[in-house]
Amino acid sequence: MELRQMATAFLFRDQKVLMIKKSKSKLNNSEFWSGLGGHLEPQEINSPKIACIREIFEESGIKESEISDLRMRYLLIRIKDSEIRQQYVYFGRTMKSELIMSDEGELSWVDQSEIVNLNLSIVIRKMIEHYLINQDKQDPMVGVITMSEEPKMQWSELRDPKIF
Repeated sequence: MELRQMATAFLFRDQKVLMIKKSKSKLNNSEFWSGLGGHLEPQEINSPKIACIREIFEESGIKESEISDLRMRYLLIRIKDSEIRQQYVYFGRTMKSELIMSDEGELSWVDQSEIVNLNLSIVIRKMIEHYLINQDKQDPMVGVITMSEEPKMQWSELRDPKIF
């Protein structure tokens, strides 16, 4: 199996979240919404945060110095065809409201309470639902999506077991 690694960011400003609406792509056959992000470049494999910061700047014009509290909150894992997809998801804050136009899609500040009403991938939807009721958790969460009769997300805290 192949491995595809991605980094995604959800930036908050007050009670709004920066989202990008993308039209059809090779990964999705219909219009959908997501956070800012994309694939890790070879030199970023050991540092998805660097990829995340690069993607934020490329897609919105927001510089690293304009972001605060950016930290990985989720590691999402799933299988698509013959590929394992591993997505590092970061949450942070910015005070910047002016954005550049993006070739990747249409940027919008969406009210936090409205995110779940958007057309999201099932993995992002399950993660956002989890985040909205677990915002205060400090440890990153690992989410693995499985299929039985319907998609099911399994969550675990990512912690050092401190085994000596």
